[in-house]
Amino acid sequence: MGIFDFLSPAKPQAGTDSAPAPLAKRFSIQDTIAPAAIEIAPKHINISGTYARVLYVVSYPRFLNDGWLEPILNLDKEVDVSIAVNPVDTAHLLKDFQRKVAEVESQIFERESKGLVRDPQLEMAYQNLEDLRDRLTTAEEHIFEVGLYISIYADSEALLDKAEQEVKNILETTMIYAKTALFQQEQGFRSTIPIVSDELEVHTKFNTQPLSSFFPFTSFDLSMDKGILYGINRHNSSLVLFDRFSLANYNSVTFATSGAGKSYAIKLEILRSMMMGAEVLVIDPEHEYEYLAEATGGRFIDISLSSPHHINPFDLPDPTEDESPKDILRTHIIELTGLFRIILSGLTPEEEAIIDQALHETYALKDIDGTSDFKELPPPLLSDFEMVLTGMVGSESLVQRLQKYTTGTWAGFMNEPTNVDIQQKFIVFSLREMEEDLKPAAMYIIMNHIWAQIRRRLQKRLMVIDEAWWMLKSEDTAKFLHSLAKRGRKYYMGIATITQDVDDFLRSPYGVPMITNSSMQLLLKQSPSAVDTLKEVFNLTDEEKYLLLESGVGEGIFFAGQKHVALKIIASYTEDQIITSNPEQILAMQQARK
Repeated sequence: MGIFDFLSPAKPQAGTDSAPAPLAKRFSIQDTIAPAAIEIAPKHINISGTYARVLYVVSYPRFLNDGWLEPILNLDKEVDVSIAVNPVDTAHLLKDFQRKVAEVESQIFERESKGLVRDPQLEMAYQNLEDLRDRLTTAEEHIFEVGLYISIYADSEALLDKAEQEVKNILETTMIYAKTALFQQEQGFRSTIPIVSDELEVHTKFNTQPLSSFFPFTSFDLSMDKGILYGINRHNSSLVLFDRFSLANYNSVTFATSGAGKSYAIKLEILRSMMMGAEVLVIDPEHEYEYLAEATGGRFIDISLSSPHHINPFDLPDPTEDESPKDILRTHIIELTGLFRIILSGLTPEEEAIIDQALHETYALKDIDGTSDFKELPPPLLSDFEMVLTGMVGSESLVQRLQKYTTGTWAGFMNEPTNVDIQQKFIVFSLREMEEDLKPAAMYIIMNHIWAQIRRRLQKRLMVIDEAWWMLKSEDTAKFLHSLAKRGRKYYMGIATITQDVDDFLRSPYGVPMITNSSMQLLLKQSPSAVDTLKEVFNLTDEEKYLLLESGVGEGIFFAGQKHVALKIIASYTEDQIITSNPEQILAMQQARK
């Protein structure tokens, strides 16, 4: 039989005078969408190979906590839940209450007359009845007959039995007991599909307060009184409003395949974060943030071999009140040693010792030794370091490898005094014109410079690192990024890392630690080759895995703390014109400005 055969109005019986309908009118939309067949058994229904079983709740505890239905809704199984609520006439019910109160009162009086010990449970029941009767009389409460029905689905009867037991176990942990609708699966199924029908009629009386705990959507909302709009909840169309600076740390990671909208999403967050008073710094490998910086009055800094913008890696950060110049110098020399490991393609232990000594002597040339304040002293340059290194025994190989950064092809990249100022609302460092081999080193230098600057002034900041897999290619850059992620909270800064190369990101020993040190994660549309890896790392269900595979542009899963929702990113027309990465839109806007 078709699924809608038992939903349709009764048909004329055989032998009546009703004329048969024309063939074209006999088939309705119900016939079109109905399954091929339905088999109804005592404990299940088989709908074209899918097994369904309906349970109904028969017993509840004395008290119900909010969200008790949440574990059922969050099961990684297909479940339909139907809640039938029928109001009861209060006037008629008050008469029954009067009789019940009189019965309980009579029992209490009888025990007292016989000299028996008072019964606390009986007295509590009397007080509860009196209190509820008063609230019913004043219309503060109402009484309802409530039926709760649960349909579970599986591909076989064995899996259906397993799913049924799992649902019952979850309910029984809260002292709620359910039974299978034996020989009533057809009526139960009609009671759970969305046709507003209650054919099981297994009801329990509830007043308003405990009935409110049945509200089924507590687990799918992710909204706060403050923060920015990240998008729309795809399950219930509620707004996803969140403040990353309210979490244990302010970091986030974003994974998406190319063209899935990851840059669009982060640019939208940048725009809205600045409206909420945050300063934003971006490391941009592809010039994607140039127009956004231009439109918002920010500064776009191009870092390349021929760029007029320079950052001197020998710059020292100003000590804070709780730091000594000696500690600052020591830490910075360690960071510079990491930089030389990157640009010199690795160092032997002997070479590291030589570089460490040369760095101390180089700073000493400028009277910087950690024993006095060096705020007003000019820092050395890379050429000063080369000069010191040349006079040291065993440094010949180091000097040869360093010359391309001082006098060779790559000279000018880091051998100039710093001339960039990041004390602005929005700063973008672009690395598109930088040679591929130098990008990890350039990212390292830029982030070190940013870190030195932000420690001077406490301010809500967001640092965005697009294509972060570049930084994880080198152990030193990855280690430094991980260090910033752990230390940023102290200085009111969040790190937002974005990447499309999931495998490269997670292959690094610092990939998973970066995720665990990020309270927010955004997973947009994924490629089949990467989704299984993400499923394992983020403990996704099969349904969430397929959601990521089938998502459109700007759609995915948003994690914040212990909660996550299916998200669709939305922007206003004005925002879209500012942040779009669509080449067609960009070309049209460029032509319109001419």
